[in-house]
Amino acid sequence: MARPAALTTIAGKAVGPVGFGLMSLTRPWAPLEYPAAAEVMKSALDRGANFWNGGIFYGPPHANSLQLLKYYFNKHPEDADKVVLCIKGAYDAKTHQPDGSPEGIRASVGEALRVLDGVKIDVFECARVDPAVPIETSVGALAELVKEGKIGGIGLSEVNANTIRRAHAVHPIAAVEVEMSLFTTDPLTNGVADTCHELGIPLVAYSPIGRGMLTGDLRKPDDVAANDMRQFLSRFQPGAFEQNFKLVEAAERIAERHGATVAQLAIAWVRRQGAIPIPGCTKVERVVENCQDVPLTEHDLDEIRALLQTLPVAGQRYGGPFEKLLNL
Repeated sequence: MARPAALTTIAGKAVGPVGFGLMSLTRPWAPLEYPAAAEVMKSALDRGANFWNGGIFYGPPHANSLQLLKYYFNKHPEDADKVVLCIKGAYDAKTHQPDGSPEGIRASVGEALRVLDGVKIDVFECARVDPAVPIETSVGALAELVKEGKIGGIGLSEVNANTIRRAHAVHPIAAVEVEMSLFTTDPLTNGVADTCHELGIPLVAYSPIGRGMLTGDLRKPDDVAANDMRQFLSRFQPGAFEQNFKLVEAAERIAERHGATVAQLAIAWVRRQGAIPIPGCTKVERVVENCQDVPLTEHDLDEIRALLQTLPVAGQRYGGPFEKLLNL
């Protein structure tokens, strides 16, 4: 059965059933010019996708998602109060190490506020849990920033159920962000989704279309561009790709029955798990596609559940040292 619908408020502000991830607009290997990116963002907001997820490390230091957001709100100041803005930070993009110390968190929030220059951060998330710092210490530092009015709420990213409970005991958590898609169902079995629903914490799902695999545009390993970071991810490697594409083909057949795309099916499935999907895209037509719901039936959900059991996913989510920072 489907889980309860995702909560509709984050940090005291109403959010739509689908959000928007900014990472795809600032990819170092294929950045989008700001005017075109702003058009995509405007289209998302106009369709109710008002939960925007950015990061200090999404893109190079001189052109990351913060600079893009500042550009957008300079162009559309009337939209500042319409967007629920979530920013990830406290993470060194050069060393790929989190810094959950009070000093590191305060410095990261300060840098984000400096670049945004007046744009309010509704939720701030440490991008990953710092294994060297107790979560109570990190959340305590963020709670001080909430009291000071520098951020509206506290989010968690890539955490396990026990960490959610420990963090929530220190300060109410505004949102928990985890990867969730037909390729990554871990939150549904490791207690994360259940804990969020029990505590009344909105669950936010990044990569709901499997980093593009569930668009149907990638049908063989060679379809991934040579300069695309997915070339380095194990699920896109020859051998694993072909195994994983079996799930795409099976999902396509269900989507066809609804006159929908496989991406729409994938996003609808995430919504039925009680999460807010935050797909990213670089074209207005993709925004339109992603915001159209598919009315999945219990029969559809049962069929998808059977597919997930019979078509195992090959490869880790990130691989290497990045995998060690997941579900902490």
